[in-house]
Amino acid sequence: MKNGSARFEFFLAQLQTLLTKSAKQKNPALWLYQNNVRTPLFMLEALAKVYIGIHNKKKFTRLKEHFKLLEDALGGIDYYDSFAKEFAKNKKIPAAVVNYLQAQTREKIQSLNELLVEKNWLGDNADRIKKIQKKLTEADWLKEDDEIKAINDFYGEAIYEIVEFTAKTKFHFDNVEADVHELRRKLRWLSIYPQAFRGSIQLSKSKTSPKHLSKYLTKQITSSPYNKMPDTGDSKYFLLLNQNYFYALSWMINELGNLKDDGLKVIAIKEALQQTGALKDTDAFKKAYLLLGSKQTKLQQLLDAAEKICKTYFTENNLEHLVIGTAAVK
Repeated sequence: MKNGSARFEFFLAQLQTLLTKSAKQKNPALWLYQNNVRTPLFMLEALAKVYIGIHNKKKFTRLKEHFKLLEDALGGIDYYDSFAKEFAKNKKIPAAVVNYLQAQTREKIQSLNELLVEKNWLGDNADRIKKIQKKLTEADWLKEDDEIKAINDFYGEAIYEIVEFTAKTKFHFDNVEADVHELRRKLRWLSIYPQAFRGSIQLSKSKTSPKHLSKYLTKQITSSPYNKMPDTGDSKYFLLLNQNYFYALSWMINELGNLKDDGLKVIAIKEALQQTGALKDTDAFKKAYLLLGSKQTKLQQLLDAAEKICKTYFTENNLEHLVIGTAAVK
């Protein structure tokens, strides 16, 4: 079995195990959400994204759409469920707001249950994984060395796309979801690919490191299990990423995530207030800030903070130094 196919099979096996167990539950979607099915789906989507850029574009685009559909549905559940749980502990947040978010959570869970059957992940006609496996046998897999060269090229193109994305806006953000969250998504994929490729992408230490990187090399980042690469296994060819520049990327993803979450908190309450009462945008935002208290950062301040760290990070050309190149076992 070629490496590419084996990577898919590894995560498909994890997904199949979870689906089989969920089928025995009263509420399969809820059980899957609670048992971290998002992780293998992220890995499968990551693999599909890379292979779209390498070979069989049409085939892997269809596979990516299958994985993304489930992952997006789970993301919707997570969004409402996380805030519902957080706000339920805050006595200042009205019950109507919490009830709305809980109702949205239930609705998203039900939508996922329907999707799982409709797309044949579960139910009497559950053959989705078998169909995916058949598609994988038909792919034009490359030899290991050629594949690593192609992954190297893919990384270069992905980085160029992100740099262009930020240059187009001149680091100015107007919207937490469309700007901050979207940029974070693009950056996060660069950190997910090494996990998805199960050892074929490794970090390499440099003998020297620019002084400007020290601000990113916090203990939280350098000791994070997410920044530990999988074992190399039987791989003989590798894509090497600069360790400290990878840590800097991880720092950016983490910081943008904190700013994004802080902003979405306001947006979630605003939505709940407007859906449960006749409030205009301005009044809903005003009430949301009032409910969250004086310590809640305003959306514009969060956008300005995101703009500041992005301007620094990208003008330092950190992303352009992430990829070292390919290597082989001697």
